Amino acid sequence: MRMANQNLKGKRVVLGLSGGVDSAVAAILLLDEGAEVHALHMTNWEDDDAYCTAAEDLQDARKVCERLNIPFHSVNFAKEYRDEVFEYFLDGYRAGRTPNPDVLCNRKIKFGVFRAYAHRLGGEFIATGHYARTSLLDNHTALLKAADRSKDQSYFLHAVSEEALVDTLFPLGELHKNKVRRIAREYGLDVYDKKDSTGICFIGERPFREFLATYISGTPGEIQTPDGAIVGEHHGLMYYTQGQRQGLGIGGRKNSENTPWYVVGKNVDRNVLIVVQGNHSLRYSEGLIGSAARWVNGIPAALEKNESFDCAVKIRYRQSDQACRISCNGDALRVDFEAAQADVTPGQFAVFYNDERCLGGAVIEHGFRHGEALPKTI
Repeated sequence: MRMANQNLKGKRVVLGLSGGVDSAVAAILLLDEGAEVHALHMTNWEDDDAYCTAAEDLQDARKVCERLNIPFHSVNFAKEYRDEVFEYFLDGYRAGRTPNPDVLCNRKIKFGVFRAYAHRLGGEFIATGHYARTSLLDNHTALLKAADRSKDQSYFLHAVSEEALVDTLFPLGELHKNKVRRIAREYGLDVYDKKDSTGICFIGERPFREFLATYISGTPGEIQTPDGAIVGEHHGLMYYTQGQRQGLGIGGRKNSENTPWYVVGKNVDRNVLIVVQGNHSLRYSEGLIGSAARWVNGIPAALEKNESFDCAVKIRYRQSDQACRISCNGDALRVDFEAAQADVTPGQFAVFYNDERCLGGAVIEHGFRHGEALPKTI
């Protein structure tokens, strides 16, 4: 299976081996291409508790290397992860936002310090088990969606620089997950049926509220409707996110339509959680303002000329592409949706696409409805 049109025969490829099935099969595919594969296992989280699977993952990674007869290396990036990713995560929640640390982990850790370490090991290329593809388009190394759209991870890779993508291989980009597991089983790898990791890596399967309370103190406060009616009490604004329906503790307070409650905002200064019922208009935005934009192949030409352009956007990972128009708004981006979108969440990422090609993304500052006053800068 030819990857990124590269001749890998005899080339050293340093593969990020997590201990899961995806990176294990990536190793198999690279070996089939004739690459000299070295596995590099990262430890990014050191807190040892009942929820952490780091020790198990390390052993699984070692077993894969033994089975495939490839060199095994391990490296500890826990300090870098805590400084570059975890502090960002905590700062976001302290500010009442819902941050996505996986995007920063890819840019700073996997395609930052990991990539640099891999080159010190003599790697001409790095490889990962991500479901994504790259291709040479318009003289640029473009980031593309994976063939298996249900597993595509380009959303989380949108902030990785083209410089890093040039020497990166995504062996699973053309495969579907069921085939990946089948290959692992055929090679006798014990991880062929290992459960996929879900959620934020350092939280694991533990209750989110329990984890966050270890690092940030939550202050209880009122839950109010937009007109100021008190309908309950929250445990701390950090525990709630835009569009949240479960866990509000106000399920018995329904109006005549018997509809559920949803979070639509936070007043951090007053420590108030704002909720509405059903498909209330306050849940929907006709556009968003984004900051800290990153573009895979450089700033789009239209924006450089202070013009708008049309593309597609995802405001959350599992969402289908939504048509939009992007323009500048001072130092920020303005994104106007073709159709109003529910639950635009500050701190999450708006990621932009042109068909299969991932263009880049920006941090969501807030949604807006037409006619509202917009800030010039973020």
